[in-house]
Order: sequence, then C-alpha cells, then structure tokens
Amino acid sequence: MSASLHQKPDTKMPPGSTLRSPELRTLTYNIWGAHGAWENRRPVLINRLRELQPDIVALQEAVVRDGYDQIVDVLGADYYVAHQSLRGDDGSGNSIASRWPFGEVRELDLFVTPRVGHGWLACLTVAEIRVPDPVGLLLLVHHKPSGQLGLEYERELQAVAAARFVEELVGERRIHVILTGDFDSTPDAANMRFWRGRQSLGGMSVCYRDAWESVHPDESGHTFTPHNPLVANGELPLERGRRIDHILVRCDDYGPTLDVITCARVLDEPVNGIWASDHFGVMADLAVPTASPAGSS
Repeated sequence: MSASLHQKPDTKMPPGSTLRSPELRTLTYNIWGAHGAWENRRPVLINRLRELQPDIVALQEAVVRDGYDQIVDVLGADYYVAHQSLRGDDGSGNSIASRWPFGEVRELDLFVTPRVGHGWLACLTVAEIRVPDPVGLLLLVHHKPSGQLGLEYERELQAVAAARFVEELVGERRIHVILTGDFDSTPDAANMRFWRGRQSLGGMSVCYRDAWESVHPDESGHTFTPHNPLVANGELPLERGRRIDHILVRCDDYGPTLDVITCARVLDEPVNGIWASDHFGVMADLAVPTASPAGSS
C-alpha cells in the first residue's frame, strides 16, 4: 500500500460561498462512467443532481480523460473537484466535488493481497474541506474497496488500513469525518460492522454512525437492485438487491460529531424510462448538534 499527497485543485469557485443553512448536504453516487446509453442518461443526471444541490459529492466510476471531466459536466462549474490520480483505461475513477476549497488531498492504495491487484477500484481518497462555520474543517473520506463478491477478507483488510490512515490524519484534532462511497458490502458484512462499531478487526476498532440506519432503521434501502433494469440486464443477472452505498459519520466518545437530520435514496426512479445509473445514490443532510453530552467539554 502507498499514500500520496496532492495539492489543492485549480477549479475556480465564486467568492463568498457560505452555508445556506445549518445542514451540510452530502451525496454519494456510483455514476457508472459512460456505460450504457450515456447520452440518454446524461440529461437525467444533470437535471436531478442540480435540483438536489449537494454541498459535498463523492462519485465513483467517473470519467476524466482527453480534456473531458464528467464531474464538471454533470454538476456544473460551481464546485472544487479532486480526482483520484490512478484511473482505468477509459478514464474511470473516484472523484470528490465540494462547494468549498480543499486543503490537502491524500490517497491510499488498498492493494492488500495479490487477489486485489493494483488499480483504481481499490483506493481511499481523503480530502480536507474548509466548510464555513459552524461545521469548520472536515475530512471527507471516499472509500472504494474491492468489489468482487468473494473478496470479503480483502475488504476487511482494506477497512482496517483505511481506518488506521484516517485516525492518523485526525490525530488529536477535534474534526468532523464523513465516510462515504460504494463499499460493495451490506451492513451485516464484517467490514461494515467494523466501521459501524459493531466489532473489531485487525486489533483495532472505530465507530461511525450509519446515516441510512439512523433515519430508516427498519428499511432495507437497497442501492443496487434488480428493480433497476440496468442491474437485472447487466453483469449480475441473479442479483437480489443490496444496500452497498453508504454515508457514515465518525463518532467521538459520545456519539457522531454531526447529527443526521435526513437520509434518502436519490436517483432511484427512471425519468421518461431512463435510469440514471446501475446504482442508486444516497444523500444525507448533516448538522452540528445543538447540545453537548452532559459532562463533556
């Protein structure tokens, strides 16, 4: 595994940007590159994403090549953008967009066993984002572990490596951490139980609050499902449906440092018969808690 450091991207942003409300709107979405009928999917994505107006966006399988930036194409120019450096042959990779400037942006290669192989599909990207008060500086952790069904062992190793990396970056700072991405794992998988504080792995433990579970504890919330014909007619025709796209908030000793106000699936219905991607997105509105735990300082 290796980590690399990148400078702040040069994407321009109109001056004077502030939080529109106490909420911080975060969205994760596997955009599926330019696969399928991209020219039909493109306007659906553009219209819906601009309606949703997310503040911070983590996109998987986004294409950046030959002067074309799929992130800027679908979101518009009003974002700072950071791209994972290692990308597929077609330009696919993981990207982060933010309404506010980045500080340092770091990567961690999640090559943990020979079964993984080096490539953009197993990588962690961590971006410092200078969100206006009351949120302040936060870390956006964009996690993309291995996706093959039989690689849960690798996903466990990748989760531990990613968590250690994040804890080292946090250090003694009191800072918010949002963990998001296409994890290719359901909530009951060991690596997701680890992230959610339900079990330890590799001699360590952490605890992150699952945004979907916080708001919809009794709903499956599948984000990759044969209800979407792009899944049913794709590479996994026997897929039964899973919740594998997640937004989580790091906890301190008393609970998550950001309160989950709302969480919803998005881009989960067709528009005039057009499905935006083979995944559904997840969006959460987060806010700084209005009260501190008794006895804390």
